[in-house]
Amino acid sequence: MEQRTILLIVSLVYFLQQSSAAGYNIMQFGAKGDGHTDDTLAFERAWQVVCHDVGPSSKLTIPKPNTFLVSPISFQGPCKASRVHLEILGTIIAPLDPRSWNGCETGAWMYFYGVSGLVIDGGGTINGRGNAWWTKKSSIYIQEESNCDTPPTAMHFQSCNGLQLRNLRHLDSPRNHIGLSQCSYSTLSYLYIAAPANSANTDGIDISHSTQVRVRNSVIRTGDDCIALNSETSQININGIFCGPGHGISIGSLGGNGEYDTVEGIKVQNCTFSGTTNGARIKTWQGGSGYARDITFENIILHNVENPIIIDQFYCPNKHDCPKKPSALKVSDISYKSFFGTSSSRNALNFDCSDNVPCLGILLDQVNIRSSAQGEDTTAYCNNAYGTSSFSRPAASCLLN
Repeated sequence: MEQRTILLIVSLVYFLQQSSAAGYNIMQFGAKGDGHTDDTLAFERAWQVVCHDVGPSSKLTIPKPNTFLVSPISFQGPCKASRVHLEILGTIIAPLDPRSWNGCETGAWMYFYGVSGLVIDGGGTINGRGNAWWTKKSSIYIQEESNCDTPPTAMHFQSCNGLQLRNLRHLDSPRNHIGLSQCSYSTLSYLYIAAPANSANTDGIDISHSTQVRVRNSVIRTGDDCIALNSETSQININGIFCGPGHGISIGSLGGNGEYDTVEGIKVQNCTFSGTTNGARIKTWQGGSGYARDITFENIILHNVENPIIIDQFYCPNKHDCPKKPSALKVSDISYKSFFGTSSSRNALNFDCSDNVPCLGILLDQVNIRSSAQGEDTTAYCNNAYGTSSFSRPAASCLLN
C-alpha cells in the first residue's frame, strides 16, 4: 500500500508539471488497454492528475480501439477544475469472475463522489460483464469467496452536481447500471443501456435524493426497471426513452421498512414501452409514509405491455410475508395523458390503492389501450382510487367522466 501511494504522488507531481491544454490520455499513465492486464492503477494515477489540474477544465481520454480491464475503483472529488471531462472512446470492462473482485465497500464498480461539473461521454462502452453474478452458481462465489456481499452497481454518482453523462453504451451490469444520489442539476442523454431480460435487478437508471435532473433520448433494455425514481427526488424530467424489455418506468418502490419517502414534480413524456412488464408504474410498500404527488405521464406508446398503467400500494415482490398495515404513502395528483397502444393482459389499468389512504386526483385524458389478443376487451381495476377521466378506453369506474 505504501509503495502504491508513493507511485501515485510521483505521477501526480510529474504530470501537473506538464501542459494539460490538450488533456491527458490514459496510456500516458501506464495502461495497457489489452483487455487482459489490470489497468486499475493507471486509472488511479490518471485521476489524481486530472482531478488536481488547476485549469478551468481538465480532460482524460480513454482511447479506442483499446479495451481496459478495471477493478472496483473510486473517483473522489472535489477537483480543482470546475469542469472535469472523461472522454470514453474505447471500452472499459469489469473483472469477469466475482471471486476476483475487491474493494466493494462503495457498492459500485466505478464510484464517483463529490465531483461537480463532471462530463462523461465519447461513444465508448462500459461493460460490467455481469453474467456470472446473475447465475445461481455465482451466488455461492459471492457469499463464500468474493469480498462483495451483493452484486455491485456498475456506475454510481454521489454528490456530483452538474453531471453530464451522455453518448455511451452501458452493458451487462452486475446490478443497477447507473445510480444517482444527491446529484442535482444533471443531465443523462443519448445512452444505450442493455442487459438480458432475465438478469436480476439490472435497473437502467436509479435516481434518489436529487432534484432538477433530465433523462433524455435513450434506449434502455434490461431485466428490471428501465428508470426508477426513489426517495427525495423532485423536478425530474424524462423524455424520449425507449424501454423494453424491462419493468417500465417506476416511481419507487417507496416506504419500505416503514420509511418516510417523498417524490414530486415528475414528468415522463414521449416514451415508448415495448414488451415490458409495466409501463407507467407507482409502487409503494404498506406501512410507509410520505407522498408521491404531482406526477405526469404523457404521450406514451405501448406495445404488448403487461401492466400499462399501474399504482400498486401493496408492493410485495416475493408475494409473501407482507402483512397488511394501516399506514401508507399518500399518492395524489397523478396524470396519464395521451396513452396509445396494446396491453398483453386484459387488465390495462390497475389502481390498487391503500385501504386507509386513498389515491386522489388521478386524471385519465385521451387514453386508448387495446388488448394484444384479438377480439378481447381491456378492463380497469380500482381500489380506493378517485379522480376524473375523459376519452378513456378502458373506462375506469372509480373516475368521474
